[in-house]
Amino acid sequence: MFDLTKEELHLLRSLNSPSKIQDYLDQIPINHEPEGDTCLSPRCVIQERRAHCIEGAMLAALAFRLHGQQPLVLDLMSCKRDFDHVVALFKRNGCWGAVSKTNHAVLRYREPVYRTLRELVLSYFHEYFDDFGYKTLRSYSLPINLSRFDEYNWATNEEDNWFIAEHLADVRHIPLLTRSQISTLRKAHPTEIKAGEIIEWEV
Repeated sequence: MFDLTKEELHLLRSLNSPSKIQDYLDQIPINHEPEGDTCLSPRCVIQERRAHCIEGAMLAALAFRLHGQQPLVLDLMSCKRDFDHVVALFKRNGCWGAVSKTNHAVLRYREPVYRTLRELVLSYFHEYFDDFGYKTLRSYSLPINLSRFDEYNWATNEEDNWFIAEHLADVRHIPLLTRSQISTLRKAHPTEIKAGEIIEWEV
């Protein structure tokens, strides 16, 4: 599949559970993009040993696919003052969970205990705030099956997978909040903001 090398197949087949996939992503440094924006394919993530959220989500989706599951990712969309976040989805016993690559103390792995995608997404809501404490998560996409991009060799592409990032930005997103709810949101407490400054990988 995808002309993966023996070494790549060996690595990905060893990641035979959501926990192992998450552990692998946690062990590689965050991609600070020192030479400009990237959207690395899973092959490039393995080769360069770095990833940010969408890059980690694509690698996780590929690992899930090699173990007989659908390669699903989901986009969490923020308001303009913040950044989107992408996670890989999996399901256990009818409930959703997520694998997530992030440099922060929050927005991480989610156990498969959420009965709906909305429940899963809302589990990120209170942790999703900007440097000033404004809660910024606004909507989410339906699951995107990356197999739709097989013809573009998304798993082993030596170029950036911008076509996936662009698709995630363009697809319909489901709103989480009404305007009245947004207007009454309370800012995160200064202690929460301070905790949100914790990062795993220094620049």
